[in-house]
Amino acid sequence: MRIAVLGAGSLGTIVGAYLADGGMVVELIDTYEAHVEALNTSGANVIGTTEFHSNVKAITPENKSGTYDLVLLLTKQLYNETILRELLPFLHDDSVVCSLQNGIPEQSVASVVGADRVIAGSVEFGATFIEPGVSRLTTEYTQFKKYAFQIGELNGETTERIQRIKSALDLVGGTHISDNLVGTKWSKLLINNAFSGLSAALNGEYGDVLDSETGIVSAVHIADETIKVGHANHVTFAKMNGFDIASLELTSDNDIPDRVQTLRAVMEPSRLLKASMLQDLEKKRKTEVQYINGVVPKMAQGKEIETPFNDLVVTLVEEAEQLQNVPTFSKNIQPFELLIRSASPSIIN
Repeated sequence: MRIAVLGAGSLGTIVGAYLADGGMVVELIDTYEAHVEALNTSGANVIGTTEFHSNVKAITPENKSGTYDLVLLLTKQLYNETILRELLPFLHDDSVVCSLQNGIPEQSVASVVGADRVIAGSVEFGATFIEPGVSRLTTEYTQFKKYAFQIGELNGETTERIQRIKSALDLVGGTHISDNLVGTKWSKLLINNAFSGLSAALNGEYGDVLDSETGIVSAVHIADETIKVGHANHVTFAKMNGFDIASLELTSDNDIPDRVQTLRAVMEPSRLLKASMLQDLEKKRKTEVQYINGVVPKMAQGKEIETPFNDLVVTLVEEAEQLQNVPTFSKNIQPFELLIRSASPSIIN
């Protein structure tokens, strides 16, 4: 199996390292020339909750050649149209494109490469790009080896090809086949909305959100909005790491303390993670916030569901984009506190 890791950033570097170490024929493809050079000369280096090194082959996009049996799509949705059209000459009839992007991009991916070629997936671990050739694993290592990916066919079937891809990805970390791919992607979207969104909007790691009473209550409301909008669009949320994520929905303010306790327990292994959107802001790059938190208000249209917490995340992240700076936690936490006082006055006094 010839594999392309398309988008060899923080996550792709780790994925490519473990695939190469497992004996797979794999190319890491990235536009960052210094990173590509470092990968080729010094190998892929993983630090953080583990220490790992692997010799890899890396190229820039214009140096793609031949055809790939499996493409692991880890680029940002912002660039999908161009990237996927450039990929087409390097696919054969049975090539598979596995979307491991944030959000729910599968329809747009299928519109370019063909639905028969697409399977979808959810990355269940976090990483931070440190410098060319070096990526930090931020998820606790045993958790990473147990739950690294969920993948699935768009129609929910367990096919021979999905089993083959699982076998390859198991070289990286625990890979689980989902028969409810839409629910899997929405479950991941919920976590991204609640924690990646707040990480970027506030300028902090996930642990900073967990440790802030206003931050964690805001995460509960973001999760609740995402669940309500998903249900209104006929989504059945899939379990994540065995956890029933739909159980985070609020029926009244009385549920909030329990949901706070649950979210803190579920997300504790990921407390060191820094959102890729925050890393984008640090580099003065445009983020994917419209494909993450922005999905909820868009899908809420016509459903009579309000989404003020997701709306606020989008507003604050886009403001930082425009100003080309990173937010200040103490400043940006204040509008969330005001929202909580308005929505749940008994929670924060």
